[in-house]
Amino acid sequence: MSASADGRTRRADAQRNRERILAAARDLVREPGELKLNAVAKACGIGQGTLYRHFPTREDLLAEVYHREVDELIAAAPDLLASHPPLDALAAWFDRVAAYARVKRDVFAAVEAGTSRDLAAHSLGPIGESVELLLAAGRSAGTVRADAEARDVIVLISWLSRLDDTELDARGPRLLSILVDGLRAPCT
Repeated sequence: MSASADGRTRRADAQRNRERILAAARDLVREPGELKLNAVAKACGIGQGTLYRHFPTREDLLAEVYHREVDELIAAAPDLLASHPPLDALAAWFDRVAAYARVKRDVFAAVEAGTSRDLAAHSLGPIGESVELLLAAGRSAGTVRADAEARDVIVLISWLSRLDDTELDARGPRLLSILVDGLRAPCT
């Protein structure tokens, strides 16, 4: 069993329903038009009452989808460092940033400006910390330039959420590769 936002323990079936709802919403937010809660419930094969018990409003659901994406992105940094050299870990993390950018763009388009400001506040600090973790490991290994700062990287990757899927697919990997090359420590 897992804990709910109010600290109560969720039953296993309730937790499974919640996970199915979040997965369906993440997929459906990518489709054109407004995300409809009845479409999410239908995609999960659950009743609307079940959906509303977990997420009383559309904004609550979208915020949780976004928070999950941010949390997964943040968790990826130390995991990648554990299994890759620092610069390779940074490049692999950038691949995940591209996927995150799609969800960010779609969620932000689906919610109002006030909610999107709250979502941005949730992500910028923790994502900056993840970037700094990766950069610091690279600086220590001598593979990342000494003057690279997390804020520099965030400014440079922020464009990803502004690209449509076609352009992100076509340009994203190349542009992220250029960014990684620019972060490399100069050869001595």
